[in-house]
Formats: sequence, structure tokens, C-alpha cells
Amino acid sequence: MRFFTKEVKIALVAIAGIVILFFGMQFLKGLTLFSTDDSYYARFSDVSGLSASSPVYANGYRVGVVEQIVYDYSRPDNIVAVIGLDNKLSLPKGTKAEISSDLLGNVKLELKFGPNPIDLMAKGDTIEGGMASGLMGKAADMIPQIEVMLPKLDSILASLNSLMQDPAIKNSLHNVDAITANLSATTNQLNQLSVQLNKQVPQMVTKVDGVLTNVEGVTRQLNEMDLNATMQKVDRAMANVEQTTAKLNSNEGTLGLLMRDAELYNNMNATMQSADSLLIDLRQHPKRYVHFSVFGKKDR
Repeated sequence: MRFFTKEVKIALVAIAGIVILFFGMQFLKGLTLFSTDDSYYARFSDVSGLSASSPVYANGYRVGVVEQIVYDYSRPDNIVAVIGLDNKLSLPKGTKAEISSDLLGNVKLELKFGPNPIDLMAKGDTIEGGMASGLMGKAADMIPQIEVMLPKLDSILASLNSLMQDPAIKNSLHNVDAITANLSATTNQLNQLSVQLNKQVPQMVTKVDGVLTNVEGVTRQLNEMDLNATMQKVDRAMANVEQTTAKLNSNEGTLGLLMRDAELYNNMNATMQSADSLLIDLRQHPKRYVHFSVFGKKDR
């Protein structure tokens, strides 16, 4: 009778499939059947979703897995988690295990090492467990403060609503629009003025260069002039003027006598008056002075 019949082969294939399925399930859970990890215990009062196959991290690196959760029904606040850690990892005394979760709800266990790396824990020791104060924990801590701030925020929003409904605010906004339009117009005018100035500046610069050239020419001519000789001539002219003035002020010469002799002035004035009266009489009685007659008769 043959041993490997069709029924035996089917049974062996089914057993192999069950074994492979079991190892596959363990692999998917992060567990290995023939694991060489060291086992430690972490005690919690609340595991907050921590379960078997939850990963264990140290400084962001995965170092193990939660193998089992043991719940003590007689002491509900005494929950023990069996964790398997890499046998190369040494835990200093005072190490803590904190449960944390991300925004997607994935729960993990984080190890916070103790302060003394020399004083180590033994395999199978119990680690103190707790909850990590991550972002969600900080947000939960802020809830009381937010509740205190909510009434103030309501009053502030009510004040803002009443302020925004004030017609003065609307008028101010309209004025701001008008000011903005004026500023835009002014900016355009300034741009046009700048364009005109850019066109006129070269001409102005050319004129200024011409003026500067003329000034340089005048300056050069002044430098080339003999100022000493010119000043000497001016001094001589002033000396002659002073001499003439002195002679006029003295009694010498005709002009000096005329200017300073009162008697001569009176005589000349009397002479002029006599001449004036003579001319008047000559104009009134010309026949007294001109003796001419066709018949020889004299008119006196």
C-alpha cells in the first residue's frame, strides 16, 4: 500500500499552507516566531489604543514591537505590555515608555532613555509607562485656556461687527479709494514730468556747459589783464580829479573865482539884467537905435 496517496498529499499541502499563513500573519504583525529579542514589561494605567504588534521606537528608530497586552481585571489600572526589544539595545535605569499617536491615529510606543548610560536595566525588568504629551496632548492642555478666551473673542467680534456697520467706516473706505485714485493720477503726472525732464536735461546741460565756457573765457581774460597797470591809471585819474576839484575850490583861475567870488557874481548878474532890459527896449523901440528914413525924417 502506498503512503503518499492523493489524500496524504492534500493533507500535507493544507498543513504547509496553514504554517505559511501563520508565519505570514506573524510577519505582518511585526512578530517573529523564532525571535531573539529581549522581553521587557511596561506598566500602564491606560494604554489608549496600544495593542499587540504596535511598534516600539527609540529616538525615531524602530527597535522592537509590543508582543502582548495583559489586562488585570482585578486591578483595572494595572495594564502590562510585554515588549520585545532588539538584544543589541541596552536600557539605562530610569527609562520610560510613552504611548503616542499621530494625526492618522497610529499608536506607537516611544522609549525615553534614562540619564545614566552605565547603570543598565536587566532583561525582564519593568519599565515605567505613561502618555506622551505630543501635539494632541498640548492641544488638550490648551483647551481650558481657549474656553476662557472664547467669551472675550465673542465680545471682540461683536465690537468689530458694530464698528464695521458704522457709516463712517464706509465713508472712510470710499475716501481711501478716492485718495488711491488721486495718487495714481499724481504718479502718472510725475512719470510724464520725469519723461519731459529726461528730454530737457541734455539741453539744459548743454546750456550750462556753454555758460561755464563763457565764464571760463571771462576768467581767463581777467587773468590775462594787467590789473596793476589799470589800477595805476585809475589812481592817476583820481589824482587829476582831486587836483581839479582843489583848484575849483581855490580862488585861482576863472572857474574858481566864478564859484567863490560873490561880488563878481553880482556884477555879472547886474550886467545880464542890463542886457536883458536893453534887448527888451530894442524890441519895443527899434527906431531909437536904427536911424534910417527914406525922406530924411528922424523919429525920436
